[in-house]
Amino acid sequence: MTAVEEKNAGAQGEQLDPWRGFKTGDWNENINVREFIQLNYTPYEGDAEFLAGATDKTLRVWDTLEKKYLSEERRRRVYDVDTKTPADIDAFPAGYISEDDDVIVGLQTDVPLKRAMMPFGGWRMVETAIKEAGKEPDPEIKKIFTRYRKTHNDGVFDIYTPRIRAARSSHIITGLPDAYGRGRIIGDYRRLALYGADFLIAEKKAAKDAVSDQPFSEHWARFREEHAEQIKALNKLVILGDSYGLDLRRPAATAQEAVQWVYMAYLASVKSQDGAAMSIGRLSPFLDAYIERDLQEGRITETDAQEIIDALVIKLRIVRFLRTIDYDQIFSGDPYWATWSDAGLGEDGRSLVTKTSFRLLQTLRNLGPAPEPNITIFWDPKLPQGYKDFCSAISIETSSVQYESDEQIRNRWGDDAAIACCVSPMKVGKQMQFFGARVNSAKALLYAINGGRDEMSGKQVTEEGLFAPIEGEGPLDFDEVWQKYEEMLDWVIGTYVEALNIIHYCHDKYAYEAIEMALHDSDITRTMGCGIAGLSIVADSLSAIKYAKVYPVRDESGLVVDYRTEGDFPIYGNDDDRADDIAATVVHTIMSKIKAIPMYRDAIPTQSVLTITSNVVYGKATGSFPSGHEKGTPFAPGANPENGMDSHGMVASMLSVGKLDYNDALDGISLTNTITPQGLGRTKDEQVKNLVGILDSGFIMDDED
Repeated sequence: MTAVEEKNAGAQGEQLDPWRGFKTGDWNENINVREFIQLNYTPYEGDAEFLAGATDKTLRVWDTLEKKYLSEERRRRVYDVDTKTPADIDAFPAGYISEDDDVIVGLQTDVPLKRAMMPFGGWRMVETAIKEAGKEPDPEIKKIFTRYRKTHNDGVFDIYTPRIRAARSSHIITGLPDAYGRGRIIGDYRRLALYGADFLIAEKKAAKDAVSDQPFSEHWARFREEHAEQIKALNKLVILGDSYGLDLRRPAATAQEAVQWVYMAYLASVKSQDGAAMSIGRLSPFLDAYIERDLQEGRITETDAQEIIDALVIKLRIVRFLRTIDYDQIFSGDPYWATWSDAGLGEDGRSLVTKTSFRLLQTLRNLGPAPEPNITIFWDPKLPQGYKDFCSAISIETSSVQYESDEQIRNRWGDDAAIACCVSPMKVGKQMQFFGARVNSAKALLYAINGGRDEMSGKQVTEEGLFAPIEGEGPLDFDEVWQKYEEMLDWVIGTYVEALNIIHYCHDKYAYEAIEMALHDSDITRTMGCGIAGLSIVADSLSAIKYAKVYPVRDESGLVVDYRTEGDFPIYGNDDDRADDIAATVVHTIMSKIKAIPMYRDAIPTQSVLTITSNVVYGKATGSFPSGHEKGTPFAPGANPENGMDSHGMVASMLSVGKLDYNDALDGISLTNTITPQGLGRTKDEQVKNLVGILDSGFIMDDED
C-alpha cells in the first residue's frame, strides 16, 4: 500500500455516522438527492471575503502538472497513449500526480494526461488517433476489435443508408457520434457519496427483479440486461475505489470523502466512455452541506475546504480522451465539457447559491483561467448581490464562465437540473439525452436553390430528379425559395433523424454507458438532442431575398455558386422584428419537422441552436450566400448574429436571440458575446456593476417568454 493509500485508509478508519446532523426525510429510505439538498443546504447571501487562496500543497501539485505534463502535452499535442489496455472502470492501477496528490485522488489511467483507447466505440478512430500520436496500435488488440468484437461504429455503418452516407460526406450533417461516445449523459455522481455503492447495487438488483414475472418482450429483456450491466459497473467502481484505498461500498462520512466519492463516480464514467460532453452535474449545494457540517464540527477550516475544491477542479482539468486530428478540427480543439452547473433559485424561491458556489469560482483565481471545467451559472436577477458581483468580477478577470437563464431551465426541468455540454439542460439522474450533433441549416438553403447539388463539389447529393433547382437569372422570389427550402428540409431532417436513430440503437447495443446509467433512476426520460448550425446566415439570406434583390451567379454547369445582392435588408441580431421573425420561423419549422418523425426508444425530440466550436468546420464546407457570407468562412457561433453584422450592441443581440421560442429549442440556445473590460467602465467596480446590469437585463423574462 502506498503512503497515499495508507493516509486515505486511515481517514476512513474513524467510522463516523455518514448522516450525522443531517435533517431526515424520504431520502433516508429511498434515493432522493434533491430532497437531501433541500433539507440540508445553507443558502449564502454574503460576499467573497471569506474565501481562501491556494495552499502550498495545491500550488505544488499544479506546478508539477505544468512542468512535467502540461507543458509537454502542449509541445506534442498528446502526452502519451496506452496502446495495450482497452479502457474500463478498473482497467488501470492507481495513479498519482505527485507525493502531494493526496487530497482528491484518481487518474483516468496510471499517469497524468496518458490517454486510454476506447475501442468499443469504433476501432478506426482509435487506430488513427494512436498513429497520429506517434505510436502503433497493439496487433492483438486490433485483431480482437476487427475480427472478434463488433464495435458501435461497425454496427452504424452496416445500417447506414446511401443517402445518410451522402449527407454525411457532403457535410450537410456533421459531427455525428457514430465513432465515439455520445456523451450528454450526466450520472448523478452525488448518489455514490450519499448512499454508497452497496445501497445502489441493492436498488438496481431490486429494480431488475421487480419485472422478472413479466412476459418476454424486447423492452423486458433490454431492461433486465441493462440493469445487469449497471450492477457490474457498480462492482467495478468498488474495485476502482479499493485500488486507491477508498471504501466506496459505504456512504461518504466527511466533506473530503463526499468530494472524493463524487469524483470517483465521475472518474469511472470518463474511464469507460469518451463522450463529446462528459458533464459532472450540479454539485455545490450538495457538497456544501457536508462542508458546512465539517466546519461546524471543527474537522476542517476554510482553507481546507478550498483546498478540497481546488483539488477536484485540478482533476477535472486534466481529463483527456484519445481523439483524432479530424475530431479536434470539428470541435476546434480538444474539449470534453466537464460542465459544472451552479447557482439558480429553488422552486421554493430560496437561492441555491452556497459558499461552495464561491469556492468553485475561486478556483479560477487559485489555479488560473481555464475552459474546463466549463463553469455554468444559472443566472437570475434575484440571485444574491454579493454572488452576482463575484461572478461578474471573475468573468472579467478570466473569461471562463458562461451563463444560462435559470428561470427558463427551472420552469421546464426543475431546480435540480444541470447542463450537459454547453447549453443542454436535463434533470440530474432522471433524464438522459441521445446526442445528435447538428444539421447545416444554412447549407440546406443552398441545396434548395440548387436542387440538391452541393455548391462546393457540384455533386448531386439528394436523389437524382427528386428536387428541381431554381431556374433563371433572378432576382430570387422569396415565396419560391421558402417553399423549396421547406421541401429540402424534409429530406435533410428525415435523413438526419434516421441517422440518429441508427446511431443510438447501435450505441445502446455495443457501447452502453453502464456506470452513468447506474447513477440514474431505473425509469428515465430520454430526449433526442437534435441541433442546427448557421441560423444567422439563413435568416439574413432569406431577409435579403425578401427585402432586397438577389441575383444568382452560376458556373458553366448552371450551379449557383455565388449571389449578387442589391439594396439593403434587415439583419438578424439588431432587434429588428423583420429579420428576427425569420430566424424564429426557421427554428420553429425545423423543430416541427423533427417532431413529426418517430424517435428511437420513444425519445422526446429537442433542438439546440449551438455551434460554439464547430462553426469553423461548418464554414469550411459551405459556399457563399445572398447575405454576403463568403464561401469557406466560419459561421457565427450558436444563435449569434452573423460576424460583424450586429451594429446595435450587445443588448440588442440578446433581445434578438430572446425572440427565438425556447419551446422550439429546449436543448438550449447559445449566444456568445465578447466585450473588453474597458468597454464596461473605467474602474473595476464600474465594470462589475455594468456587467451585472447587462446580465440582469438579458435574463429578465416577461409574461410571454
